[in-house]
Amino acid sequence: MRVGRPALLFSLHGEVLGMDEKKKGVSEIVWEMAEPLLDELGLILWDVNFLKEGADWILRITIDKEDGVSIDDCVAVNEALDLPLDEWNPIDRPYRLQVQSPGVERKLVRDWHFTSYIGSRVKLKLQKALNEKKEYSGELLSYENGEITLRLDDGDILKVQKSETSFVKLDDLDDFQF
Repeated sequence: MRVGRPALLFSLHGEVLGMDEKKKGVSEIVWEMAEPLLDELGLILWDVNFLKEGADWILRITIDKEDGVSIDDCVAVNEALDLPLDEWNPIDRPYRLQVQSPGVERKLVRDWHFTSYIGSRVKLKLQKALNEKKEYSGELLSYENGEITLRLDDGDILKVQKSETSFVKLDDLDDFQF
């Protein structure tokens, strides 16, 4: 388990960061640090989350690659992030670092996730029911300014704001070969 130190926050080049950088969330700071390192490894930074699970704090780095993520990729990212995380020191409490792939039913979180998967089958869950229903599946037709447009299985069109969803993820398990 890593233990962050309640010290100054440093950039990748060793300079002390100003107040604006300190106000950023852990996920945003780690994203800025990790993205260029993953680029060098030929990997895509899919997402960064810093969250509490049970009694533990987890720094979860989700990576992707065109031909799929291997365990060796996860190990390489863990090793590449080890020293920069210690130097940047963005976390002031004990935490566990997890490096993972987004998986088959990857969650679409960032704007570029949605635009990359236009034409794909997705499922989403709304925070509040619409027409007495919270879960919908269909083809992702478009994503603009936070608005998700789906063609549902019955041919109807559903338009919802991303902010109204609990999750949106790929729904391609039927096409996946185990």
